[in-house]
Amino acid sequence: MKTNILTAAAVSFLTMTTFAQKDQVKNAEDAIEDKNFTEAKAQLKVAEANLSELNDKWQERFYLYKGKAYSSGNPSNEDVQTAAMAYAKAAELGNEDASAALTKMKNDLINSAIEDQGKEDYKSAADKLYTSYQMSKQDTVYLYYAANNLVNAQEYGKAVEYLEELSDLGYDGSGKSYTAVNIETGEKENMGSKEQMDLMVKTGQYKDPKVEPIPSKKGEIASLVARIYINQEQYDKAIESIDAAKAANPNDVDLLLSEANMYYQMGEKEKAISILEEAGNMDKSNPGVYNNIGLMYAEIENTEKAVESYKTALEIDSEYNEARINMVAAMLGEERALIDEMNNLGMSKKDNARYDELDAQRKDLYKKVLPYLEKAMEVDPENKEIVKTAMNLYTNLDQQEKADALKDRL
Repeated sequence: MKTNILTAAAVSFLTMTTFAQKDQVKNAEDAIEDKNFTEAKAQLKVAEANLSELNDKWQERFYLYKGKAYSSGNPSNEDVQTAAMAYAKAAELGNEDASAALTKMKNDLINSAIEDQGKEDYKSAADKLYTSYQMSKQDTVYLYYAANNLVNAQEYGKAVEYLEELSDLGYDGSGKSYTAVNIETGEKENMGSKEQMDLMVKTGQYKDPKVEPIPSKKGEIASLVARIYINQEQYDKAIESIDAAKAANPNDVDLLLSEANMYYQMGEKEKAISILEEAGNMDKSNPGVYNNIGLMYAEIENTEKAVESYKTALEIDSEYNEARINMVAAMLGEERALIDEMNNLGMSKKDNARYDELDAQRKDLYKKVLPYLEKAMEVDPENKEIVKTAMNLYTNLDQQEKADALKDRL
């Protein structure tokens, strides 16, 4: 009899606790509507102590409000992570609003990280990208980008930790990207998974779902690790890292390009050139490879070879404008020596004659570059930097009408 009384009392107490928790969840909702996020967090903390006693529907509401409370106001990175985990739990329980909020949070974080990169605030960008990875552990690419930013921030120890975590996960960067267009903003956003992409399209807030292949990043990762060791002057480890990656992926052209870059950074330019030539012979059908080879030759100031590589890329794909623009930049790089010599000349008759000779060479260079620049504008008419460069060349060649005709494009 006593047992029955105690059981009844326990059930009664449990019922009262459940009612109290529901009130706290409702109070949190009211506080969020009033933008009193501190109060909402306080109510949710009390409710969380006995959360398992609530049914799934109330737990879903709890996690949704927790996500809203911690993501609102001016959240710290820790708050964002808390909100993300809460939204993820609510989404697991079937809440579509939470799924949409989680996607928006991730995209906002990634866009903010991109802005930080533009401002060269690499540490902040790394923190945000790592948080994006924490939101969705299958999106390991953000852990890779976080490591990349840490290298730029010279936070080498933490960068190595992230890269080792990627290695433990068997990450090579290949896979598929799942994107859809946000109808409201018109921007293409990464959905993270096919399931999430399909869900967001179903809400009517997104359209044009796309599944696209993501190439392997093993070459880039090996290059990143090598760059860390080079910065630490641990050259043996840098070579070891590249050699290990090449042994596992002997046909990866990107690894050869990374190796060439490594030897260039180590000051071994001839070694870098021989590796570049090997890369060129490995894949003769990929314009991107020859574009990268051109960039490497440009880095070691071999303009002739750089231009030759860019031309090869354009022979493979005449619309590959990146190679065309890089070729223009490489060709115009020769202008610097001419201008420097012109500026250092005196006022003697001999110097004036030399000035005219150098000025003629400079204008001949412009005439060689212009056809490529004009084609670049034809392929990409919205690129303002190309237009500005063309206007400058036209002006220096006394072709002001052509320069003026381009003003409307700016």
